[in-house]
Amino acid sequence: MEVIKGATITDQLPTACYSGMASDWRDKKLYPLLGILLLSIFLYFNLGSNPITFPILWQSHMDFVSANSTHFIIVNPRAPLENQSTFYINGWNSYWLMQESVWAGPSRSRVSKMLKKGAEMGLTVCRTWAFNDGVGPNALQISPGVFNERVFRGLDYVIVEARKHGIRLILSLVNNLSNFGGKAQYVRWAQEAGHNVSSSTDSFFSHPMIKDYYKAYVKAILSRKNSLSGVKYAEEPAIFAWELMNEPRCSSSSSAPILQAWLDEMAAFVKSLDQKHLVTVGLEGFYGLNTTKGLEVNPGEWAASLGSDFIQNSAIENIDFASVHAYPDSWIPHDDMEAKAHFLSRWVDSHISDGDHVLKKPVIFTEVGTLVHADNQGLADKDILLKTMYEKIYESAKKRQAGAGALIWQLLVEGAGEYSDRFSFVAWDNPSTYKLILKQSCRLKSIFAKSIQSQKLNKDPCSGNLP
Repeated sequence: MEVIKGATITDQLPTACYSGMASDWRDKKLYPLLGILLLSIFLYFNLGSNPITFPILWQSHMDFVSANSTHFIIVNPRAPLENQSTFYINGWNSYWLMQESVWAGPSRSRVSKMLKKGAEMGLTVCRTWAFNDGVGPNALQISPGVFNERVFRGLDYVIVEARKHGIRLILSLVNNLSNFGGKAQYVRWAQEAGHNVSSSTDSFFSHPMIKDYYKAYVKAILSRKNSLSGVKYAEEPAIFAWELMNEPRCSSSSSAPILQAWLDEMAAFVKSLDQKHLVTVGLEGFYGLNTTKGLEVNPGEWAASLGSDFIQNSAIENIDFASVHAYPDSWIPHDDMEAKAHFLSRWVDSHISDGDHVLKKPVIFTEVGTLVHADNQGLADKDILLKTMYEKIYESAKKRQAGAGALIWQLLVEGAGEYSDRFSFVAWDNPSTYKLILKQSCRLKSIFAKSIQSQKLNKDPCSGNLP
């Protein structure tokens, strides 16, 4: 067809053709749909900083997870306790999901890809930040109790996408470090409000006003109604657990009473608002000065002086499972690979034993980080340490012990390099590590196949890959 300059497409159609098209549109009542589409496009381009979103009308079914002594179970309310599915975890960290979900377009597509790829590797739990405190452009909490709705909608998106792919989330509520605000930001807020607060960031754990700030934040999160699904966070089964703080330390009080009291108070507060979700601390797993057993397991004398204590902190009544981190490359950097693997093996054994015999609770290694080097030898080293961790969890699962899972720190997708650190990598760009991750997922599934709900939502990643 010859294109006539300045003419519309309808000018170039035969009259009968155009008339027939118009009649079809009227008969099928498609004009209203066209109007909605054009309005949506207009709003997208004119309100790009807060693009229009449409509610999710249907979500796949997902059951809550609970702790039964040293095990996790997927709670089927229609089945008796003895028939509940035991749940052992292979998972990962991507702390950046909320940040990338603030804006529509390519950044949100990276979040969707990460969750989809996680499901394709058989991973079932992802740990991510549900905080960003301060004055940054993507801060969730701008000042105490004041929130950026646009960022909150980003977190809404993360939760909806996680459920879509059969992934459960551990949502961390504040940082011990100053990254993304952390406890230092809370202390600054109290000082700016004229309260008599010491300059130590450890006052976060003891000052009444700062504790009230934190409680108000927690209440806002737990009572949030998802703008996409309409489901309150406290009612959302795609949330696996609330984490009180990422890596809490209170080094000004190395005997740990201040941190212990804070954890006790805040765990009880979370449970008063939400009885359906699990609660954990977010510990690194160091044994404290008052612990007779375990000091020799620590990576160095420094670890006992940080104000945390794995046994004491994890034993709190309202803490449902113990959390541990593992960074042999950082904690014992001058040791060779054999020594690091030996340390990691003993570290894991000790905490699983504590879960079984002392705490009577499940234990998740919620950050497992090993250095990523550019050369092939570095990648081999990474696989050695990750395999050490995976073997321990697999043995624990076979024996129905308390070692309930491990989460890699951390996974990225292409285009998310700004969130990278020395331990971050794109799994599918590292075939040997990818294969190791998938194998762990599949052999855990081979023990507890009926526990993996994601197989109903995605193509089964373990088809033909079970050991």
